[in-house]
Amino acid sequence: MGVLKKFEQRLEGLVNGTFAKVFKSEVQPVEIAGALQRECDNNATIWNRDRTVVPNDFIVELSTPDFERLSPYSGQLGDELAGMVRDYAKQQRYTFMGPIKVHLEKADDLDTGLYRVRSRTLASSTDQQGPAAAPAGRQAPGGYGYPPAAGSQGVPPMPSAPPPGARPAAAPYGQRPAAAPTAGGRTRYWIEINGVRHQISRPTLVLGRSTEADVRIDDPGVSRRHCEIRTGTPSTIQDLGSTNGIVVDGQHTTRATLRDGSRIVVGSTTIIYRQAEG
Repeated sequence: MGVLKKFEQRLEGLVNGTFAKVFKSEVQPVEIAGALQRECDNNATIWNRDRTVVPNDFIVELSTPDFERLSPYSGQLGDELAGMVRDYAKQQRYTFMGPIKVHLEKADDLDTGLYRVRSRTLASSTDQQGPAAAPAGRQAPGGYGYPPAAGSQGVPPMPSAPPPGARPAAAPYGQRPAAAPTAGGRTRYWIEINGVRHQISRPTLVLGRSTEADVRIDDPGVSRRHCEIRTGTPSTIQDLGSTNGIVVDGQHTTRATLRDGSRIVVGSTTIIYRQAEG
């Protein structure tokens, strides 16, 4: 069972109690949970082959009506969301520099139903650098396609001097870091969507509109589980029974071989497939 589904079921178990009013909000907790997962993915920084660091301090900005509905439960909801991030990090083998915290804040420029997520990496005094403590992709960093706040003032960057042998710096907020070369000259794979790079670190990658897709595409023409990329020799893409199908290098298809630079169109979104020797 996916991490988001487990999170949703935990909250549903409380729907007749503390969290009853949370589910009346225009912004649903599971949508925020999905955005936090994507925030981790989009800001993951590879320090070395055994350690990928993700943010541990998250701020969820809400419209005034949504904030007023959710704020009475912000403490417990924040704890549940932090637990979901911890579970996802363990699944993805991410690590943290400090304890995980999720805060809710009011943003006067957001309309009801819209939200925005900001994150940063804060090291604890003891520098908790081990693997995520408990037991999973793309975002426009705001909910429902809303853009991030300009400037992101007050959000410090990742430490500028990683340990010896580590990558030198994090990617800017809202951008994925470049894929790191892998040991032994192995092929590395990634896709690019609207200038944002998403590394493919597993044999398969599901793209779709669902929050449980590996890379979420906020496009009404994209199905919840639209298609799947399988890396290998050669890499391929397979339609997963989507409503609108896929177009690969100008050809409508249900399955196709991918090469470096292949153009994939799903809905109104163009995806560039990339691969390179490590």
